[in-house]
Amino acid sequence: MRGGWLAVLMALAGAAAAQETGRDIYARYCVACHGTDGTGDGPMRRVLTLDPPDLTQLAARNGGVFPRQRVIWRIDGRDPVLAHGNEMPVYGDLFAGRDLVIRDETGQTLRSTQPMADLVAWLEGLQRR
Repeated sequence: MRGGWLAVLMALAGAAAAQETGRDIYARYCVACHGTDGTGDGPMRRVLTLDPPDLTQLAARNGGVFPRQRVIWRIDGRDPVLAHGNEMPVYGDLFAGRDLVIRDETGQTLRSTQPMADLVAWLEGLQRR
């Protein structure tokens, strides 16, 4: 039984670390457009072709389910954002590669990177229910 609790505690610690890392990635790469609280009111908003979406409402706009696949594909360029071309412009190689398997909201596997997984975990925790 002690081993089971240890595994749970380690999993929780890993999730907390991913949340912190995801928050750091968001602060560095996303705040300028999406704002500090994710509602789309960043300082670059007024110069963009389209208003950045409210990232706190992604699940609400998707029937209460966080759209993990769509979020990953938007960020890494597989689902282009019309406002600025194929991929988010400021990431460089941060999200390049497909070395990690992530499960989407339906249980299907997606190939991505650890920074992407961390950012998406943080965004998922940002949702207003």
